[in-house]
Amino acid sequence: MTNTPPTPGGGAIDTSVPHSARIWNYWLGGKDNYPVDREAGDRFLEVFPGMAQGARESRAFLKRTVRYLVEEAGMRQFLDIGTGLPTHDNTHEVAQACAPECTVVYVDNDPLVLTHARALMVGTPEGATDYIHADLREPEAILKAAAATLDFDRPVALMLMGILGHVADLQEAQGIVGRLLAGLPRGSHLTVNDGTNVLSDANVEAHERYNQSGAIPYVQRSPEEIASFFDGLELVEPGVVMVTHWRPEPGDGAFAAEPPEVDGFGGMARKV
Repeated sequence: MTNTPPTPGGGAIDTSVPHSARIWNYWLGGKDNYPVDREAGDRFLEVFPGMAQGARESRAFLKRTVRYLVEEAGMRQFLDIGTGLPTHDNTHEVAQACAPECTVVYVDNDPLVLTHARALMVGTPEGATDYIHADLREPEAILKAAAATLDFDRPVALMLMGILGHVADLQEAQGIVGRLLAGLPRGSHLTVNDGTNVLSDANVEAHERYNQSGAIPYVQRSPEEIASFFDGLELVEPGVVMVTHWRPEPGDGAFAAEPPEVDGFGGMARKV
C-alpha cells in the first residue's frame, strides 16, 4: 500500500478517512498527514511492523533506479505517475543531482499532493519540473498534458512506483501500462514496484484490515503478476526481483550489509 490511489476526479481533501499517500508519508518520517492517517499507520504497524522498513526500501529502490536511468541509460525525461507526498529523495532531486538538465513531470489526482508538490518540488534552473492533476486510469489525458513539458520524440522514463496495486483488476492495470507505453518512443524505460505477499501472513492480515478501513484498497500482487507489466519489453538486469535486490548499493543508507527481505518487488525494462 503506497502512494496515491487512482480515484476518479480528485476533489477536496478528505481528512475523515485515512489516505495511503499520507500514511506512506508518515512511515517515511514526513509531516504531511493527519491524525486519522497516523492512527491507521500505527494500527498497520501493530500487525505488520515490517511495513515501515518496506516503505524506506521502496524509496531506496526509487533512488537507485533513477540514478541508473540518468547515469547508465542516458534518460533526461521522467514521467512519474502516482507521485505521493514529497518527502526526501524525490525523483527530480535524484535525477537533477545526476544531470541538472533533467525534466520531470509528476502526475497525481490528490489535491493535497499537488499543493505540496508545487510548493516544495522546485527543480534546477537548467531542468524543468511540472505537475499534472490527473488520474492513472486516463493515460491518454496524462500523455496529452505531459506533452506540454516532455518531448515525446525523445525517450522518457515512466515511473509507476507503488501505484498499480490500487487498480484491483490485473488486466485493467496491464492495459493502463500498455496505453501509457504506446505513447512513448523506443528507448523509453518503464520502472515499476509494488507490494507483494510472499513473506508474511501478518502483512496479508494488515492489508486486509487496511482495505476495510474506508481507504481506497490496495491489492498485493505476486512477483509473477508484477513481472507481467513488462511483457514485450527488454528487462534490465537483474529483472523483476525483491526491491532490495535490484542493484543494491551497500553503504548508501539502505542497508548495512546484506539487503533485507521485504514484501515488495520491482524492476525496469526498455521499450525496443
